[in-house]
Amino acid sequence: MKTRQPASLNEEDIAAVRSWVIHEDAHIIAFNKPSGLSSQGGRIQAHTLDDLLWAFARSNGKRPELVHRLDRDTSGVILAAKTKPAAGFLGKAMQMRRFQKTYLALVSAAPEPKSGRITAALRREEIGRESYMRVVEFDAPGAQGAVSGYRTLAASEDGALVELSPETGRMHQLRVHMASIGRPLVGDVRYGGALTFAGRGAARLMLHAAKLSFPHPEGGERVTLEAPLPEDFMGLKTAAGL
Repeated sequence: MKTRQPASLNEEDIAAVRSWVIHEDAHIIAFNKPSGLSSQGGRIQAHTLDDLLWAFARSNGKRPELVHRLDRDTSGVILAAKTKPAAGFLGKAMQMRRFQKTYLALVSAAPEPKSGRITAALRREEIGRESYMRVVEFDAPGAQGAVSGYRTLAASEDGALVELSPETGRMHQLRVHMASIGRPLVGDVRYGGALTFAGRGAARLMLHAAKLSFPHPEGGERVTLEAPLPEDFMGLKTAAGL
């Protein structure tokens, strides 16, 4: 699909990205992206997942193309198209909101009420070299409508495990929406999340893209892909008795 200069990958890079594959067929390939890896275009001088897709390049120089992104510190399911028709189909399906994304996150206390729908407009703001999202009035300049569903799956004295379902796809949407109801995600320094959980350190954002459901480019039947929780997330979840 892409014909630009390929990234230089070593055997370790190739083995790593191949180990993350959770589904592959003639049209699509999906990965369980680890936390700490940018999807594409990161400022850190290191390979992004987009670079690592060169490990799947065909003899004609074309390779898969990411259909969507995850934040660098978010782990979980991410999808790429292997052909131009598949990329076009999936791009349109996403625009028509036919993708269903389900995330898992840790918060320091269960939300009140324990489930609900957050409808708060967001606006992107630049502070130095960093981009942030802020909750604003719907009629504010630059405001983008955003809707997120949340549901508490388990709670204890140490915190809660929540399921999050974005209905729109704004940058940092889930993180900002949860912070707006007083429940920032554990490890989310940018939006006020705690750096400890159940007596343990939380070194990164505890947000995992657990499930992705979408129409398949061939035939349109829905496909549901899931990615297991990473060890650090599972360790905190277990420590809190969730």
